[in-house]
Amino acid sequence: MTMNTRVLDYFSTLVAEDDSLPLTEAALSIAQDAYPDLDLQGTLAEIDELALRISKRMPEGADVRQQVALLNRVFFREMGFAANLNDFFDPDNSHLHVVLRRRRGIPISLAVIYLEIAGQLGLPVQGVSFPGHFLLRVSLPDGDAMLDPTTGRALTESDMVEMLEPYVASAGDSVARALRMLLEPATRREIVARMLRNLKSVYLQTERWERLLGIQQRLVILLPYSIEEVRDRGFAYARLDYLRPALEDLEHYLDERPDAEDATVVESQLQELRQRTLDND
Repeated sequence: MTMNTRVLDYFSTLVAEDDSLPLTEAALSIAQDAYPDLDLQGTLAEIDELALRISKRMPEGADVRQQVALLNRVFFREMGFAANLNDFFDPDNSHLHVVLRRRRGIPISLAVIYLEIAGQLGLPVQGVSFPGHFLLRVSLPDGDAMLDPTTGRALTESDMVEMLEPYVASAGDSVARALRMLLEPATRREIVARMLRNLKSVYLQTERWERLLGIQQRLVILLPYSIEEVRDRGFAYARLDYLRPALEDLEHYLDERPDAEDATVVESQLQELRQRTLDND
């Protein structure tokens, strides 16, 4: 069994069931494509140690707001976790073991570490897959607070409306309505998918096709009903001259979506692949 197959089998096991999906371990395992010798259990133990250190400092009888305030102070100020503003598109911003070492990442990778620690402390914190900037949602007795996972700052409604405006066609009431829908907690599967799609975007832009294929294989495993991810895996196979698997994926896509908007583009790619397969035989 190749390393890649073993790693993908491991990922498949982690994400098989929604109810038991271990977010931090699944998110961390994404880094195995770039770091095949990654010590997953050692990295998870590092996060456990951070959580233990914070729990020991938690005053007895502290309410949720006080506990979150302490977590924020330690996580952002003392440990120095923050956004990697110098190189936002570095793939390592999505590799949790590197984020843990550098104390730098992107909103979603910082949020995953924060969520793990908050969960171990028994705090009611969830992730929110907000457009353009992943958020944290803390349930407080007097209502939910939305936090920026790069700073710990509580966001006002006007902050979030402003963040949302580039992604909504019209302003005003429609933005406020969209905002309410977009603040629903994300599932663990959705969080892992967003991490993978961030890397997919980076590898497409930098034309790192082997890395892109690894991400696409994971997306197909994670989202088995997304035929679009099968299509994109087919394109990744084609980039690397894996002709037969590319043909299988793209033919499967057109079988499922014969009237897709990109059907002509996919059919053109298929014709080229079939010709190259004949030339190679």
